[in-house]
Amino acid sequence: MGLSFSGRKAKGSKAERELIHLLWENGFAAMRAAGSGSTKHPSPDIVAGNGHLFFAIECKASHKLTKYLDKDEISQLDLFANSFGARAIVAIRFDNEQWYFITIPDLKETPKGFAVNYELAKKKALTFEELIGKYRQKRLT
Repeated sequence: MGLSFSGRKAKGSKAERELIHLLWENGFAAMRAAGSGSTKHPSPDIVAGNGHLFFAIECKASHKLTKYLDKDEISQLDLFANSFGARAIVAIRFDNEQWYFITIPDLKETPKGFAVNYELAKKKALTFEELIGKYRQKRLT
């Protein structure tokens, strides 16, 4: 049985708060953007920075192995990030997994927008430590 709209919204808000705490614990100022997705202006879920690295983050949590993203949602993220001088990132956490951080060019394009599945995330996405520059993992292509 799937989550209700309010259940999905609560799960998303919980995921955003979890990520904000993780960012603060690692030297980043981070905040949830009020009105994300409900304003005429581009607004990511989270804005974070540490004086050297700046991120505009669209945050997703999924109990399924594929998460679909609306084309407009991603174009708004890209527009905000470029205007703000931040790196546009889609953060996704599949149930019982770590966070994965994927850039827009690495998302899979679909007829209605974009998608990221668990396999793509494992192959293309950054871990949290890679995102914040703690270490770099050499990836096989």
